[in-house]
Amino acid sequence: MSTGTGNHDQNDLASLSIRRPVLICVVAMLIILAGLAAMLGVEIRELPNVDRPTITVTADYDGASPETVDAEVTGIIESAASRVSGIKEISSQSEEANARIRIEFYPDVEINDAASDIREAISRAERSLPDGVENIRVVKADADASAIMRIAVVSNRLTEEELANIVEDQISPSLLSVPGVAEVGVNGDRERVLHVRVDPLRMASFGLSVQDVADLLRTAQFDIPAGSFESSDQKLFVRADASVWEVDKLNQMLVRDSVLLGDVADIYYGPDDATSYVRLNGRTVIGLSITRQAQSNTIAISNGVREVVERLNQQYDDLDVFVNSDDAVFIEGALWEVIFSLGLAILIVIAVLYLFLRSFTATLIPTITIPIALIGTVAAIWAMGFSINILTLLALVLATGMIVDDAIVVLENIQRRRHQGLGSMAAAVLGSRQVFFAVVATTLTLISVFVPISFLPSTAGRLFREFGFVLAFAVAVSSFVALSLCPMLASRLKHIDPHDGKADDAPNMLERFGFFCAGIYRRILEAALGSPVITLMVCIIAGGTAFGVYTTVTQELLPDEDRGRILVSMRGPDGVGIDYMDRQVEAVEDILRPVVEAGDAYNIYTIVGLWDPNRALVIAPLKPWEDRTSSQQEITASIRGDLNALP
Repeated sequence: MSTGTGNHDQNDLASLSIRRPVLICVVAMLIILAGLAAMLGVEIRELPNVDRPTITVTADYDGASPETVDAEVTGIIESAASRVSGIKEISSQSEEANARIRIEFYPDVEINDAASDIREAISRAERSLPDGVENIRVVKADADASAIMRIAVVSNRLTEEELANIVEDQISPSLLSVPGVAEVGVNGDRERVLHVRVDPLRMASFGLSVQDVADLLRTAQFDIPAGSFESSDQKLFVRADASVWEVDKLNQMLVRDSVLLGDVADIYYGPDDATSYVRLNGRTVIGLSITRQAQSNTIAISNGVREVVERLNQQYDDLDVFVNSDDAVFIEGALWEVIFSLGLAILIVIAVLYLFLRSFTATLIPTITIPIALIGTVAAIWAMGFSINILTLLALVLATGMIVDDAIVVLENIQRRRHQGLGSMAAAVLGSRQVFFAVVATTLTLISVFVPISFLPSTAGRLFREFGFVLAFAVAVSSFVALSLCPMLASRLKHIDPHDGKADDAPNMLERFGFFCAGIYRRILEAALGSPVITLMVCIIAGGTAFGVYTTVTQELLPDEDRGRILVSMRGPDGVGIDYMDRQVEAVEDILRPVVEAGDAYNIYTIVGLWDPNRALVIAPLKPWEDRTSSQQEITASIRGDLNALP
């Protein structure tokens, strides 16, 4: 039997692949090389980038009421920032001595350019702000964004002031230098400052008032750290620019006539008044929170921060720096779970192919299309600026079954032609050509289903944008491989049919089962065609039932996950002090302590005075999933009643 065909001169894809096998192999290798190269540069993250470019501006105005801050600081900064182009929304929050302005831009705005424009706009408006406004900061992150990492700094040798100075001058700048870090928040630090504590009775004996001492301190040429002086009912801040001043010289400063400052006040260096407390299992530490920039990579930031932490621990012998919680741990675990599922799906598909084809050679042909299509899709992910994330990996898992469909269709038709007596090359050409448009139509149909997912409105559309495009591209690549590489391999690999070279054997068990299922299907099909009205009614009832069940199913964008931590956020009444909140937090620590004692959590990390004195956060990082007996949801449910019972 001839292996040729008179139609070889046609330039369709099947004929070209058989006549030019080297060309097809080179194209397949190029697809693989492009995918492997893309793996080295593609971004890895938990979910697709749906962050809107967001910038936060904060400013301090000591002693000002919320109304004053809103009128004299927040309003001016908002007005200046609103002149920058590309802004979608501006929101603000004015609190006692503090203003926070959140500026959200449209998704296509480059955040670095936007930050530069905001800085310029605020710089021009600074002359309109009151003299007491300080620490104007422009941060490329949402003010309400939670920290992705929390770090504790502890020392058995250094004083609180010495440890705070090292954190402020060395550790915090080192962490801030990591690419993608927007802000390093410091809590629990108490720097060494100068205190001037005036005695009202001694002042009265000399006929002086607090204002006299305040005027002296404001007009003196100080060379001391920032600090404060206080009486029983008044506290005033001392502002300075440099480093050292002797207490004895301050005592000799003349307040009025022959009255010295030391005669009416006690002057000493000491830790600053606490604005926040941080504890680790009840031990006082300094806490650092790492906030990422909008549109940055959590895993890359985590790796960079951990390198800095390791370097700091080698640099300092008298303190310890360690990561207490890290969102990247969950993200990496989730990604590896999906990668494992992808590998398992590939193995199952190959096993099922071999089970039904019962030929190693026949199984090899569609199996080859799987890595080519998947690896080639990675190249498309990189080229389009997408990332390897949970949704794109799930798209590859879903595409694994679809990828081999086209190859199986082509291979089965080639086998059918071989059974009809055609040679290997003729069967490959005619068999592929016969199903060419069917394969293309199937591919276009799938693409027309997946691509619209990428254009859904709102956050859901942006979240599934990469999912839809990745599925569509994987199916397109698999279709090309099925119509080019599969015919070439089928024309050159012998014995793709398990019955090749064998006498007609009796059907085996699997074939008999297949014949049995085919018989059932034939009877059902004949009944459906014979009773079209009943068939239509069954379809309508099934569709109506599905719609009714759909309306009762709980709907959410993302499911509840075990992220390996218990987080308790607290907010007290407005105006309460930090000591009041500290007492309330101690009750929460007592509730969480049994979780640590049971071995389900590493520690209890507490921040009192988070942003404001009446806000607190308690975190209990849980041990790895395999090292604990209860899930995060179960632990949360067990303590929720006690937490709700707190006043």
